[in-house]
Amino acid sequence: MSNYEKIYATTSLNTGGRQGESALTDGSFKVAIDTPKEMGGQGQGQNPEQLLAMAYSACFNSALQANLAMAKEKAESKVAVQVDMYKKPDAVDFKLGAKIQVAIDGMTADQVQAFAEKAHQTCPFSKAMAGNIDISLEVVDFDSI
Repeated sequence: MSNYEKIYATTSLNTGGRQGESALTDGSFKVAIDTPKEMGGQGQGQNPEQLLAMAYSACFNSALQANLAMAKEKAESKVAVQVDMYKKPDAVDFKLGAKIQVAIDGMTADQVQAFAEKAHQTCPFSKAMAGNIDISLEVVDFDSI
């Protein structure tokens, strides 16, 4: 981190784990947390995987837009992130995976792929997850997401 200057920090507090509440400590956002029905929960709130998918898609699309701006390209982009949860049978051992779908209006698949790869190299979330979870990048048609 020695080559980087901190430009922002935020803090979240969770009480109750997957059957609780998470909130930003500045009071600007609060959400009920619940385990999804597929994992034996009630599904009455959001779960960490949903929040990660939302945050990752926003972060990745911001990196994509920054790379488009650097190339002096003005184009609308969309990013969908699917977060998958995996569990080892008979163990308390979980792992995440992510599938990133990228679309840029008016660009060829090869152009979108090139910008998606640049965004993946510069996105802070992608950097944090590199080597820790399986991540796939997929170019999709703009109107499909």
